[in-house]
Amino acid sequence: MPLLFPREASSSLSNPTRCLKGFQQLHLHSSRMVGVLDRSLHLQETARPEQNVQEISSPRDIAAAIEKGACRGINLPSVVVTMMKNVHLAPEIDEDDLYTGYNDYNPTFDTEDLENDPAFQRAVKTSHGRRPPLTAKVPGTSVSRPLATGYASKAALSSSMGRPVTAAVQDGVARPMTAVQAAGYSKATSRGSAFDPLGQARGPAPPLEMKNEDSPEGKIKQLEKKVNELVEESCIAHSCGDLKLALEKAKDAGRKERALVRQREQTMSPANINLDLTYTVLFNLASQYSANEMYAEALNTYQVIVKNKMFVNGGMLKVNMANIYLKQRNYSKAIKFYRMALDQIPSVHKEMRIKIMQNIGVVFVKTGQYTDAINSFEHIMSTLPNLKAGFNLILCYFATGDREQMKKAFQKLITAPLEIDDDDKYISPGDDPHTNLLIEAIKNDSLRQMERERKSTAEKYIMTAAKLIAPAIETSFAVGYDWCVEVVKASQYVELANDLEINKAITYLRQKDFNQAVETLKMFEKKDSRVKSAAATNLSFLYFLENEFKQANNYADLAVNTDRYNPSALTNKGNTIFANGDYEKAAEFYKEALRNDSSCTEALYNIGLTYKKLNRLDEALDAFLKLHAILRNSAQVLFQIANMYELMEDPNQAIEWLMQLISVVPTDSHALAKLGELYDNEGDKSQAFQYYCESYRYFPSNIEVIEWLGAYYIDTQFCEKAIHYFERAALIQPTQVKWQLMVASCYRRSGNYQKALDTYKAIHRKFPENAECLRFLVRLCTDMGLKEIQEYATKLKRVEKMKEIREQRVKSGRDGSARARREGSAGGATPSPEHKPNLVSEVLTDPGSITVKAERLSAKLKSLPGTNDPYETSITKEIDASYIDPLGPQIERPKTALRRKMDEDEFADEELGDDLLPE
Repeated sequence: MPLLFPREASSSLSNPTRCLKGFQQLHLHSSRMVGVLDRSLHLQETARPEQNVQEISSPRDIAAAIEKGACRGINLPSVVVTMMKNVHLAPEIDEDDLYTGYNDYNPTFDTEDLENDPAFQRAVKTSHGRRPPLTAKVPGTSVSRPLATGYASKAALSSSMGRPVTAAVQDGVARPMTAVQAAGYSKATSRGSAFDPLGQARGPAPPLEMKNEDSPEGKIKQLEKKVNELVEESCIAHSCGDLKLALEKAKDAGRKERALVRQREQTMSPANINLDLTYTVLFNLASQYSANEMYAEALNTYQVIVKNKMFVNGGMLKVNMANIYLKQRNYSKAIKFYRMALDQIPSVHKEMRIKIMQNIGVVFVKTGQYTDAINSFEHIMSTLPNLKAGFNLILCYFATGDREQMKKAFQKLITAPLEIDDDDKYISPGDDPHTNLLIEAIKNDSLRQMERERKSTAEKYIMTAAKLIAPAIETSFAVGYDWCVEVVKASQYVELANDLEINKAITYLRQKDFNQAVETLKMFEKKDSRVKSAAATNLSFLYFLENEFKQANNYADLAVNTDRYNPSALTNKGNTIFANGDYEKAAEFYKEALRNDSSCTEALYNIGLTYKKLNRLDEALDAFLKLHAILRNSAQVLFQIANMYELMEDPNQAIEWLMQLISVVPTDSHALAKLGELYDNEGDKSQAFQYYCESYRYFPSNIEVIEWLGAYYIDTQFCEKAIHYFERAALIQPTQVKWQLMVASCYRRSGNYQKALDTYKAIHRKFPENAECLRFLVRLCTDMGLKEIQEYATKLKRVEKMKEIREQRVKSGRDGSARARREGSAGGATPSPEHKPNLVSEVLTDPGSITVKAERLSAKLKSLPGTNDPYETSITKEIDASYIDPLGPQIERPKTALRRKMDEDEFADEELGDDLLPE
């Protein structure tokens, strides 16, 4: 039966190029066809001899050989015909193939693989009727195998290596097709060339081609990289505290990201837009707006993210929007957005949902809706309890006044888990050096510090809650404290029970119940050393405040003996010794307290005061400067440093430190007065006046400031303004006559004689034996021509006479054995006119009532006349009502350019001519 090809295949044989392509596409079915030919083809016995077999080396040759065989009448079995019916050339246009793209060459023009293709060569040679002899070749996948001929057995053939033929059909099941391309071995390899499977003989690989940065893809990648860098710089600036720079970087990143999106849309499909980058840029921009308190812009940016459905988790950002509304005190919208965010968060995120619920409860507290807040906090404590929610729950019940619920909430707070390790973990179990080294490494690491901070926070919540509810849950705060102590003792916070007892004693102190406080603290004398030392320290402090230094010293000794490393106990011991005047020994206790705890600021401050008492100013200054490095804004420390520089006669440094002091406490009247005093000593009256006025404005009862301001206005000849300050001084010290005398003198100097006379009369009614007031009354009545002059003159004589009698009595009452003192007394009884004292000068020279700032005024007041000058009480002398102004001579009025009108006629001496006479 002749071998027939399909019409498409036979027509393709006429075109060599299409023939080659057809045989290449036929390669997938070649192995199957070879097996059929190998088992079924048999040549006739009249075949040509072996030497006449034509070598076939091309597709055109094999087509011609097959055609000749068909012309000679070669009979093929029916199986061959059936199998060949399934042979079809692949179409010129390939369908979608799984292996498309794996071949880097065009198989149409590849003719060398036909020579190395064992299946193709075997099919060609079998068609000539004989199998080539076996030859020794290099082992490989392309080793040829002899095919069966007409003289051989019809059984299934096997290769010379003992395995079935590659394309054989066994048991009617065809072998799966293999890849189109061969294993990759070339013809040169089979001819004995060196084995080089890795291709190392070809030399180094060519250099990589440089990327074209000017291409659209390159520009997009560069722009995307720049956007990421700007976002990172914005985040770094925010972490460093530079919020303005962070916002600028975020805005720049937003602008470049929008340009990137537009460029992507022009060069690529919209599906290639990087949504993650867009989300990052918008979220960072909104965060920076919120950090810079630009809440409207932040809300708008968050709205852009939330409304975009392409952002999967954008709904969670409603929590941030709710936080902004909370900062704006828009509580209704805050609750709304918190609940919207809560609805969009799945239930698997328990911690996130609990935090949102806690925020909702806080907002309800701010709005006063305690019932709704209680529901939120109760839900949290029943789902995932924590300390903050438990404390807030107690506050809500305290606001509603529910005693029983307060107790239950306190018990829930006590049982809230801390989730920290026990302290026994950090105790070395033995002498293993490796274990000890490990424990030493983790004893103070960041995790351990976090655990300590969490425990400290828990203790703070519990202590605050106990102090809050103790007076409310029972009839008295003592019973409430006892209940809290019992609950704490039954929990994991056993150590807090003693602290609660000490707080109970402190509460007694605040209620001024010192006896109960002392009794409560004395209960700790038989307890463990730590609590005993704390109680003794507090007792020492209490007795020290009550000026019972002996008891304070006893309890200070008890505290020190109980715990020698307690810096508070050592400080109290030093205080008791300081109060007794033993400054050197007190300094030793302060030093020991500092050795035990270098951060004990009380001991450092006290040792500075001790060195100041010992006149060791340099050491005192060093101590206060060290304390200033710890307490940067302590007003007491700043004042002490300024005082040290003042004592060291460095006014400029003292003024500088006082300026720092008033920057911390700008309303401290004493600091302002001190600045005024320093400027006054330096001669800067204007600055001194400014600071004294500020001091008077904040504290108008400082008599020293009032005295300086009055003297300043007298110096500047503004007596009317000085009256206000002297009247204030007279209200503060109503028993001091000098302030009222100064008021009357100011009235007289300002020309208001009637007001001055009334003031002197009022002073005489209050102080009828004041001679100075009588002298001024006599003088004013004389000047004004009043009739009361004789009355006041008589009173003045009587007052001076009584004063002489008192002085004589003092003289006669002295002991006769002390002649020197008696002589001194006699000299004091009859003073010379220059040194005879008077009442006003005695008051002014009293060191308890005069300061340096009033020396000028005191000098003027001292210049007042004595009792015998010019009004000495004498019968033989007439009364002289002359006086000396205590404020000094009056300044002469400045002359003006106006002339006084002449009473006489300026033409009186001239003769009038006839022409000037009237007709």
